[in-house]
Amino acid sequence: MAVEGQIAKSKKKPKFSTRIVRRCFKCGRGRGFMRKFGLCRICFREMANKGLIPGIKKSSW
Repeated sequence: MAVEGQIAKSKKKPKFSTRIVRRCFKCGRGRGFMRKFGLCRICFREMANKGLIPGIKKSSW
């Protein structure tokens, strides 16, 4: 879990566009972030397994 200060800092508009820090909206994690869903890999997997993300299902073959 990210510290509240880190989350607040990443929400502010940066001076330069390359300094944007993308974080998971659910837990605030900065690494393993998926832009398409706005989630980190851990939250993505939890939500996908519960069926909370439309169009995503666990592969099986």
